[in-house]
Parts: sequence; C-alpha cells; structure tokens
Amino acid sequence: MEIRQLGRLWPVSALTLGGGGLGQVWGQTSRTEAIATVRAAVDSGINFLDMAPLYGKGEAEVVVGEAFDGQLPDGVHISSKCMVGTLEPAAMLEKMERSIIRSLKSMRRERLDTFILHSQILPDGYQLSGHEETQHTWTVNWSCYQQSVIPAMEQLQKKGLIADWGITGVGLPSTIRDALSLPVKPAVVQVIANLMDSAGGIRRFDEAAEPRRIIACAKEQGVAVMGIRAVQAGALTAAMDRVLAADDAEQLDFARAQPWRELCLELNENPAVLAHRYALAMAGVDTVVLGVKNRQEQAQIVDGHNLGPLDPDTIARIDSLGLRR
Repeated sequence: MEIRQLGRLWPVSALTLGGGGLGQVWGQTSRTEAIATVRAAVDSGINFLDMAPLYGKGEAEVVVGEAFDGQLPDGVHISSKCMVGTLEPAAMLEKMERSIIRSLKSMRRERLDTFILHSQILPDGYQLSGHEETQHTWTVNWSCYQQSVIPAMEQLQKKGLIADWGITGVGLPSTIRDALSLPVKPAVVQVIANLMDSAGGIRRFDEAAEPRRIIACAKEQGVAVMGIRAVQAGALTAAMDRVLAADDAEQLDFARAQPWRELCLELNENPAVLAHRYALAMAGVDTVVLGVKNRQEQAQIVDGHNLGPLDPDTIARIDSLGLRR
C-alpha cells in the first residue's frame, strides 16, 4: 500500500476505509462481514478509518469497536464526524462533545485522531433554494464557523478528546476556500474526487461544486485532502446497488456516465476500480476514502491500487469523455 503524508498529521495509506458501506449506506451487508472487512483493510495496509455516528445510526462505529476491541493496531488512525446547525458557541461545543463521546464509546476509544465538521459551510445570509426553512439545522454560516466551530474544536483538543480537526468541503466553494485560508485552519478537508467532478445529491447550491479548485487551495494552504465519492455514490460503477428514483441526482449521474462504462468495457476494466485509480491520480489528493461494504469490493479496489499509478494516456481518454460538470 502506497503511503503519503497527510498534511500536518501523519503518513497515511493512499486508501482510507470509510464507514458508509459498513453502516449499509451503500447497500446491505452483515455485521460479521463488516467486521471482517475492517480487519482485512488493516491487513492490506490501510491505516486510516473514517467513521461517523450517522453511518447506520452508529453501526459503522460499533463495527470498528468490535473488530479490534478498542485496541487499534499500531499506526492505525481513526476519525469521526458530526453534522451540526448554526449554533451559539456553548451549544456548538455541547453538541460536538456529545457526538464525540458517543463515537468513542462505540469504538471503545479514548480519543479521536481527527474530528470532522460534516455540515456545509455557507456565507452569512445565503439561502439554499428549497431549503430556506431547514438549512439552519444542518448548515453552518460563516460567522458561526468562525465564532462557534473553530473555538469548539480548540476546546475539544484541550480536553484531549480529539488530536486535530477538519471540515467536509461540500459547502459553497468560495466559502470553503475562505475557511482553508484563515490563520486558524483545519488539518484536513474532505473534497469530492471523481472523474465527473460531481457532488451529486449533496450539492444543494446552484453554483458549480469546483472540487479541483478547493483541492488546489487546500494544498496551497498546507491542508491535507481526503478524496470522497470516487464512484459518485455508485454513478460510476457498472450497476447501482440500490433502487433510486429516476430523478435522483445519483441516478441522473449514472445515466450521464454511460460513455464511461462503455470506455471501461473497451479497456476491459471494472468501472469502480478504474474510478478509484483515477481519484488516486488526481493532483493534491492525499488519500481516497472507500465506501465498500464487504471484503470482495475492498479487495478489488486494493488490487487496483497495487497495480500502480494510472497512466497519463488512460487519464486523458477518461477526461476526453467530457463528463466533468
């Protein structure tokens, strides 16, 4: 497994195991299989586990706790996340701390290596079309980010509950870049990293997602980048593993990506494997988070990574499909 430097943090495996698949966000699995998948990930050289209580209502974190009984192998790191709304400082700290304590109990740990704000960050006064009445419960405005989120993260570090912190960069791109450029900045940002540059259904604003600009800004500011949605929630795989409405953003991306599947057929490549290899080759991406739900899916991606870097000619052919948003 290739090892890269994760910004100011630690050497990280090129692949990170995410909790979405373990928590059955991306289709069904069993706890027994999920536990075996976590153990196989570490055996393959993966040294970062990216969890959250929202994955299966805590299931993914319970799986990690059972897989290692709280005793992670040396060199393996773990993160969790929290989605919050626009809150005053005291309420922000209380909600984050409560989430962390729940995660630590589930994973049988005493501290998180990173804790990631999973809410979208938006400018003050910005209204998301169709979400005006609810966005304050799951987004953080700019003033709240500066006055509540950052101080809460610093307090959580002082309490010894987290070693460092990060953000998920799927809010308004200009605001994410502002957050990465502040004097007090996150250690890591999670950014869309796929060949379509598509955030699918988690893009709630009208503007373009601009993930590559966010990645470039992060590297300029010394912030580590975790690439997420390498297969765009299944849109870049051979077939969807769950039933979606015809107008679902991921289903629309799946239809638009038909030329991608045709190219993979021509190249005799598994679309999911090649999509991950493409994400790993994107400039500035330090590690790519896997959403796998079983050992078979995981082994395919790991084996693909072990083939080495994707060659420039194949990257050019992929880009020539014109699928970027």
